[in-house]
Amino acid sequence: MGIAESTPDELPSDAEEQLRNGEQQLELSGRRLRRLPSAVCALSRLQKLYVSGTGLRELPEEIEELRELRILALDFNKLERLPDGLCRLPRLTRLYLGSNRLLALPADFAQLQSLRCLWIEGNFLRRFPRPLLRLVALQSLQMGDNRLRALPAELPRMTGLRGLWLYGNRFEEFPPALLRMGRLHILDLDRNRLGGFPDLHPLRALRVFSYDHNPVTGPPRVADTVFLVGEGAVERMAERDEPTPRPLPRRPARAFEDEEEEDLLIGGGSSRALGAPRDSLRALEAAPELGT
Repeated sequence: MGIAESTPDELPSDAEEQLRNGEQQLELSGRRLRRLPSAVCALSRLQKLYVSGTGLRELPEEIEELRELRILALDFNKLERLPDGLCRLPRLTRLYLGSNRLLALPADFAQLQSLRCLWIEGNFLRRFPRPLLRLVALQSLQMGDNRLRALPAELPRMTGLRGLWLYGNRFEEFPPALLRMGRLHILDLDRNRLGGFPDLHPLRALRVFSYDHNPVTGPPRVADTVFLVGEGAVERMAERDEPTPRPLPRRPARAFEDEEEEDLLIGGGSSRALGAPRDSLRALEAAPELGT
């Protein structure tokens, strides 16, 4: 028996029950929705909205009425564009857009100045969206499995960035702008076309560097405090005078939701840091506690 499809404008029957406990959270994931019910946009006090894996094809401009929204999950849908209204959510801190059909982001995306974590993996981005360069407070940026070949020279403007996931793109050379990202903690370049690396010692804050499944013959030069994942990594870390770094303890991703200092580790900083697959937002198992 299939999942019932909600009518376009009404709230699902269990919405009132979900909201009754005062958490201002609405879970619509897994339902069959071509568009977001307009009644959702009338929930002006809503703080968390999950609409993952519903077949959603469009969002109404009225989504901007959700002025209190902090977390918005729209991953595993069929979105080809985002409305400008989504860019006018002043309190939004976490936005999940992975596994859609996006080719670009709206110019007004730069208005999301409260955003700390953005997942936009598994889309069709060929160029780094320039509005992101103005999100100086963004801490975690998950852009794996897109079609990027280069990064803008202005990338270091993103001074708040601590985790950057670029696995599964089309980089043939190590992007020079990354060498000026001295505050990065996590950098993931798995599954690209990199034949070598520069000296990565300028990345003084780096704690995890993943470069697996690239045509390289060995690990890059990094500080001894960096945990490496890739060809020759185990041997390189075994040669160090200090004990080989190990992944730090893990805990459920939802434990981070109310801890501002852990924004880095929501999404990109969880399973991807050490190569584990992500099946859905709900399937996140853990996150390494690297801090900021």
